[in-house]
Amino acid sequence: MTTANQATIKDQVRQFIREELASAKGISTFRDDESLMANGVIDSLGVFRLVTFMEENLGVRVGDEEIRAENLESVDKIEQLILSKIKKN
Repeated sequence: MTTANQATIKDQVRQFIREELASAKGISTFRDDESLMANGVIDSLGVFRLVTFMEENLGVRVGDEEIRAENLESVDKIEQLILSKIKKN
């Protein structure tokens, strides 16, 4: 996987979170290393929507056991999860 692909994945995740989850809550900015759950960007419904986005748009299968706060805590952590799943395939 190239650096360009990694940037694309992170950009896609960040854009989805900003447009589909954060903006509805009036949140316009967040850092890639910021806790999305602690700052209120992602709630339980948001987790479901995020996992659906990852599976439908990024082609990764997220198992129930992987849907944990430590995997979905921040844009950086979400990117790491996606990249680890791509490398396994």
